[in-house]
Amino acid sequence: MISNHPNRFTAEVLTAQSNYEKLIHLAIKFQPNAVVIADCVYYQKVTEALAPYSIKVFCGEESLCEVVRWKNVDLILNALVGFSGLSPTLSALSSGKPVALANKESLVAGGSLVMEAALLHNAPIFPVDSEHSAIFQCLAAQEGQIEKLILTASGGPFFRTPENELPFIQKEQALNHPSWKMGKKVTIDSATMMNKGLEVIEAHWLFGVPASKIDIIIHPQSIIHSMVQFVDGSVKAQMSHPDMRIPILYALSFPERLHLDTPRIQFDLLGNLAFFPLDTRRFPSISLAYTALEKGGNMPCFLNAANEVAVHAFLNDRLSFHHIPDLIEKSMLAASYIPYPTLADIVETNSQARLLAQNLLKTY
Repeated sequence: MISNHPNRFTAEVLTAQSNYEKLIHLAIKFQPNAVVIADCVYYQKVTEALAPYSIKVFCGEESLCEVVRWKNVDLILNALVGFSGLSPTLSALSSGKPVALANKESLVAGGSLVMEAALLHNAPIFPVDSEHSAIFQCLAAQEGQIEKLILTASGGPFFRTPENELPFIQKEQALNHPSWKMGKKVTIDSATMMNKGLEVIEAHWLFGVPASKIDIIIHPQSIIHSMVQFVDGSVKAQMSHPDMRIPILYALSFPERLHLDTPRIQFDLLGNLAFFPLDTRRFPSISLAYTALEKGGNMPCFLNAANEVAVHAFLNDRLSFHHIPDLIEKSMLAASYIPYPTLADIVETNSQARLLAQNLLKTY
């Protein structure tokens, strides 16, 4: 986005979890004021590589939470993976900074805390997930009362896989998404459809809509990114070729739309757009997400933490694909429920859920 619109955007701070080589490359290219490498193991490597440049180098989660509060930072794009994104989100919002949010786990694990901070400090949240950006765009000039939100899902790589083959899926297959190129964790979440369950929870907090009014439909072409149905029966949809640059740029430039060199839809060549009902038996992770949202409290945090453990175990050949939702469900059944959690409760829940899931993992 900075390369496309250098007169509109500059990078004040760049961050990475552990990919220090890419962080160094981007820092040299975009010359930010500072960089943060979250994993302090790589601090020295980054410091040495950037020594010839006037770029400050920090490390650790505390540094992430500090730099988002800097006065010369106008907007934070949070694309951290997992629970680690929650504290920087809260830190940015509490300083009144707008957040372009790609870290769905912030809202899944601590939705009430995040929305309370945004309201209290008048700090807007601009969704970056393609589905939530689509809904946000449909509601930019809201024309009436919402009847339901309709999240579209590609179905992932196993939408048409025979059920008797699901227990034998290998990670190379699960990492081969038909529509999007994403990180490993998000790609596995797409394969299990847990990502769509997490998006239901995220949509609930972003748009104030209960679970009963949030539907999911399979749309393999990934042209319609989500829809809003209003009380008069009208439906608004946002359409584009699948390209994450579109929702990222919209979040950064809102309320404007800036030019982006993406493929345009040629409707005469598009052919049919197909839609299929969601099979929750095939994708039980979605039912777990609805259950967590309906129970509320710290249960979505428990769901998220157990899922992160399960996905990590699958990627490291310690858990089979079809046992991912099973491990999550067993963890949720053993959870200590807190109906109105504080931030300290959420942090403790995350730790307890991971420990519990790790212990349950030994039984597989």
